[in-house]
Amino acid sequence: MADDNNQATAFGWFLAGLGLGALVGILYAPKSGRETREDIVNTAKDGTEYVRVRAREVADQAGQLVEKGKGQAAEYVQKGREQATQYVQKGKEVVDRSRAQWEDFVDRGKGFVNDQSVKVAAAVDAGKHAYQETSAAPGEGPVS
Repeated sequence: MADDNNQATAFGWFLAGLGLGALVGILYAPKSGRETREDIVNTAKDGTEYVRVRAREVADQAGQLVEKGKGQAAEYVQKGREQATQYVQKGKEVVDRSRAQWEDFVDRGKGFVNDQSVKVAAAVDAGKHAYQETSAAPGEGPVS
């Protein structure tokens, strides 16, 4: 029973302190309740407007960054195309140079073959002539 009495007393003091705090708050409040509510509403409206303005600014900045990124990407693509064009041109030059060298080698080979053909033909003719001279009877002249 004593515990119930102590709890009731403690609860009573709690209620007394709560009432006293509310009374002091009302007596020392700088504005009336209506003014306080209006201030809260105005502050909320100002905060909402601030958030809208900042959101618009962030969206504008994001748009600018996107445009800047597109410009840089286009620049990189253009540079890549230019480099690719240069590489293709260099490749064509190498192919043309190689083709010219190959044609030169083929022409030299044809010339060499022709020279050797002439020499072989001359050697064959000389061999025929020598054979004819050696196979003819002595005293008979060369056979034509």
